[in-house]
Amino acid sequence: MPAKQIHLATILPGIGDPVVWSDPRAGSQIDFASFTHLARTAERGRFDFFFLAEGLRLREHKGELYELEVAGRPEALTVLSALAAVTSRIGLAATVNSTFNEPYEVARRLASLDHLSEGRAAWNVVTSWDDFTGENFRRGGFLAESDRYTRAAEFLQTARELWDSWAAGDVLADPADGHFLRPGAGRFTHTGRHFDIAGRFNTPRSPQGHPVIIQAGESAQGREFAAADADVIFSKYGELAEAQEFYRDVKGRLAAYGRSPDQLKILPYVTFVLGDTTKEAHEQAAEFRRQRISPQKAISYLEAFWGRDLSGYDPDGPLPEIDPDPDSLLLQGHSIFRVDRAGTVRKWRALASERGLSIRELVTEVTGRQNFVGTPREVADAMDAFVQNDGADGYILAPHVVPGGLDDFVDRVVPLLQEKGVHRTEYSGTTLRDHLGLTAARPAPPQARPEPPATHRPTQEATA
Repeated sequence: MPAKQIHLATILPGIGDPVVWSDPRAGSQIDFASFTHLARTAERGRFDFFFLAEGLRLREHKGELYELEVAGRPEALTVLSALAAVTSRIGLAATVNSTFNEPYEVARRLASLDHLSEGRAAWNVVTSWDDFTGENFRRGGFLAESDRYTRAAEFLQTARELWDSWAAGDVLADPADGHFLRPGAGRFTHTGRHFDIAGRFNTPRSPQGHPVIIQAGESAQGREFAAADADVIFSKYGELAEAQEFYRDVKGRLAAYGRSPDQLKILPYVTFVLGDTTKEAHEQAAEFRRQRISPQKAISYLEAFWGRDLSGYDPDGPLPEIDPDPDSLLLQGHSIFRVDRAGTVRKWRALASERGLSIRELVTEVTGRQNFVGTPREVADAMDAFVQNDGADGYILAPHVVPGGLDDFVDRVVPLLQEKGVHRTEYSGTTLRDHLGLTAARPAPPQARPEPPATHRPTQEATA
């Protein structure tokens, strides 16, 4: 059996954790030159796509902007539309929220990006879980958290109906004036629990028909959503055993929807550190972890879990002996700080006691472990083994330095993957579906009956 091909993508990680902004090589996360550099580097490495996360509100700590975060988040589709003009092959993937947008406008913007890029658009479908974000839209509590997943599913269904409202032959040549349209072009009607719309979609069918759909849910419902509708699932599993379990589970769900395993690509989010020797790489990885967690960041991270002001504690001292306040949320805008904080604190106490870790050492340990560390050859071999053993279909790489942190990987690791025959040396197609080896977009299924109001599913959390 031939070796599996490794699909590669990259993300501009402008939101915290993997990035060392204090590094003298670090640049702006909002300057267009940073986006251009990283996207062009990935294209030079024959990556499948360049990915932008999204956030609809900046995080706040103790009621003020979180000063240890990035300064801003440009709107993803705007940035990618500009990148379409300065790249030629790499896919362009945007995270777009389904809770605080409407299907018509999102479908139109994505179809426009697909036209501008000649078939390279992708959409990471997410929901928003918090009323804090909703305050920006003056309707923070307009939809119960348990209903946001059902809205996302219907949102995607509606967008697909809009894209399908234009057939391939609806724009026809006319010798007199250049073009004319078939009378039925763009006509749509959707009646459902969350959306009741009818009219005409005004954007002709784009090169891919439907942009590539990406999804990031980890729950059983999220896995089912991906099996039914996604082309790529953005996973968090970096350890082989748990990654294999996730891979088997999600791929095993596809048959129920008439899909084959190769019609959904599973790509975990990973980091990497390269060195000329193994020792050098691990020393550099340790230094990155230390630089990322300043004394101030260690305390603020702990405060997020404790729900208490811990500014009087020494970051180089032991964990606080006081118990967390389960009803207090000091850092808003990140989903991890709302899930079983008391259980997390118990695990941290045990780990700190067992290993004699200070506050800063503990936060560094629990937030900063890199996935692939070693020489270029060691990293290439490890990445290949992970894919060949069905841990994933490829990776979304997050460099530690923006925008030049991917350069070394493309120059030193990609040639080794190409030498192994597991990564392309040239693009063989022009669209993102070509790069991912996906079939043409499937038509939207017949409109489903609206679900009764009592139906609830867990939310899919927005990519931070």
